[in-house]
Amino acid sequence: MGRVLKDGPKIGEVAVAAGVSRATVSRVMNGQDTVAPDIADRVREAAAQLNYRPSTLARSLSLGRSSTVAVVVPDLRNPMFHQVLRGVMDASEAQGYRTLVAETADRTADEATLAQEARTRCDALILVNPRMPQQTLDELLPQLRPVVLVNRTSSHADIPSLVIDHAQGIHRLVEHLTSLGHRHLAYLGGPDGSLSDIPRREALETSLTRHPDLRIDQLPGGATIDAGFEAAEQVLASEATAVVAFNDLTAFGLLARLNESGVRVPDGLSVTGFDDIELARYANPALTTVNVPHAELGRRAWQLLAEAIAAASGSTAPGPTRGTAPETFTPELTVRTSTGPVPPARELTAPSTDLSGTAHRPARGSAGDDDGARWSRRGAGWQLRLGELVLAHSMGGERMPTVHSPRPHLHPVRSLRGRLLTDRSPDDHRHHYGVSMTIPDVDGTTYWGGRTFDADHGPMLLPNHGHQHVEHMETLHGGATLHQQIRWSDQDQRLQLQESREITGTGMAETEAWAMRWSSLLRAERPLTIASPAVRGRPGAGYGGFFWRLASGAEVEVMNSEGVQDVHGTPARWVSVAVRHNDQWASLVLAQQSEDPSPWFVRASDYIGLGPALAWDVPLTLAAGQVHPVELLAVVVDRRVGAGEVDRLLELGEGRVRAARSA
Repeated sequence: MGRVLKDGPKIGEVAVAAGVSRATVSRVMNGQDTVAPDIADRVREAAAQLNYRPSTLARSLSLGRSSTVAVVVPDLRNPMFHQVLRGVMDASEAQGYRTLVAETADRTADEATLAQEARTRCDALILVNPRMPQQTLDELLPQLRPVVLVNRTSSHADIPSLVIDHAQGIHRLVEHLTSLGHRHLAYLGGPDGSLSDIPRREALETSLTRHPDLRIDQLPGGATIDAGFEAAEQVLASEATAVVAFNDLTAFGLLARLNESGVRVPDGLSVTGFDDIELARYANPALTTVNVPHAELGRRAWQLLAEAIAAASGSTAPGPTRGTAPETFTPELTVRTSTGPVPPARELTAPSTDLSGTAHRPARGSAGDDDGARWSRRGAGWQLRLGELVLAHSMGGERMPTVHSPRPHLHPVRSLRGRLLTDRSPDDHRHHYGVSMTIPDVDGTTYWGGRTFDADHGPMLLPNHGHQHVEHMETLHGGATLHQQIRWSDQDQRLQLQESREITGTGMAETEAWAMRWSSLLRAERPLTIASPAVRGRPGAGYGGFFWRLASGAEVEVMNSEGVQDVHGTPARWVSVAVRHNDQWASLVLAQQSEDPSPWFVRASDYIGLGPALAWDVPLTLAAGQVHPVELLAVVVDRRVGAGEVDRLLELGEGRVRAARSA
């Protein structure tokens, strides 16, 4: 025979234990203040001893309310609605309310019926992003009071509503992209019937008025990851340089398809979303978007609903009519790594292209006619231009993840024919960023990014990532030189190094090349030690200092001034790397400007990267106030360079740089 489960203690047992009537126990359990404090304390003590819990159903019948509110949303697949729900639940639970969630599954025809059914089971209702026609909504709302609207408005002055300024969000995305040089955008629109898509499209039209040279292709999209994935071919066919997606989910799908197609983001195409859901910062690359405070939206919706519930129950005096103006939440721009400068080749309008698909303008005139490279501000960064050619782009590290050790860097760097000579955040080493000063160990702080080598445990991800912050930037020598003052701060924001950096560019048209001089003066704020994994016990890993990460190619050739086969670890004056893309070659020659050159760290198999080592196998110790120079000359050539011509290229490049700096 089965065991009979005994019911819990009854209200009568509590009444007997406390020496009061059942009605008194009921009033105390329901929170009424008509019972004397000493008697109420006695009732609660008896209830606690008996482990008595009042029946929720009985309490609801007694009070005429359920202490439950319903939230009706169109699509629970979208994490944006989860954040709204969390805001409502956190705020309502603090006041003793539970939340019932109802999803319409985007069935607009069922919205009204579902909202009415939910309201019969709850004390009040929050309608989030209802899709029904305005007339239907206005006719329904009086039947649902107390009710609050989220992301919709109504004609009823006494029904509060909260809205998102979608237009302002779009404006901020467009202004961000245009500041990066983009003049051809694609907009992946929302699903059919989406009311929030309307103000976004209107904002795009306004942007066209603000920027007469701007072109925006409006493409069909949707609100899901699948929609973004399927729209990728249309986006690429449009030849836009940047995309504004309807929401973050659509952007995620687009990023996935672009990755499959071999399109680099943002080097080949910039992508933005809308909403800033929690997953946006974890996308690959991290998604630039606009942040809508959905959790705060949910909390505010509950506050307004609680006021309406209290007014409807008569526990508070009716307040003044709110009027029809809704409360507006304005999205804020969140810039991450999915957006970058417009690809330089896309800025050019030359009639011919080389095999890499980048525009080509042949050099003009004689040796000195076309050498006037100049730095100019471009959006959030600076560009080195030679006439209409964009040779290099300097960016700060503000958008880099902390784990990458944020730092200013050059990317993209291109040859005169537009061939790409740098890589940024590649799959093999996400913390590699074009051309930069990057050190793996400064008194235990890493400015290299990624994992730190430990002699006992190997590479470990530690919370020791420093940050290089550009405090001042200006041009010198008539624009030929970009000067930066950079603060190196450790993971606790303590200053370790001050760097004065100068980057000078000049053309070498007659040799199909251009040159760049990089000069960094590192001043120690206090006594410190610069080391590398090799110093800590990892043979050959002496990297750290000036580092140039190149774009991979079909074939790579490396040589140095000593003529040895294996250049890794050799203290040569210069190293040359030639990279073949399809059947086109480009070369990079790096030369140290010191009479006592440091050993070179060179990788050319699993990836292509090189730079002279500050601490190859012994640490570099700096006293407080001591300055350590790092000076190199780079020559970028549009062909495969032979060993016999490197010295001539370097001599010409050094002469042109001196001339540019004396102008």
